[in-house]
Amino acid sequence: MSATIDVTQATFKSEVIDSETPVLVDFWAQWCGPCKKLSPILDEVASQLGEKVKVAKVDVDAERALGAMFQVMSIPTVLIFKDGAMVDQFAGVQPKEEIVARVENHL
Repeated sequence: MSATIDVTQATFKSEVIDSETPVLVDFWAQWCGPCKKLSPILDEVASQLGEKVKVAKVDVDAERALGAMFQVMSIPTVLIFKDGAMVDQFAGVQPKEEIVARVENHL
């Protein structure tokens, strides 16, 4: 079973860019209502897909540079990385099945 991990600018390259599995990166903030709704859905995705995918979280208030680097304009925004490159993205709360389908396209 896979768990979500917190990623910072210091760990982004090792955890996301250099990852051998696809990575969902959730850009969120503590004060964001929709982010709080998406978080348990992403936990379920991490549990369902297990070791096939990594789910990472970036707190945009603490990691403003990462948000700016990927032009995150609204949260929650989820970017999907594979082999070091961003291959998909979506904003807002999505159903678990939709997120799983997006990830499975890149497995």
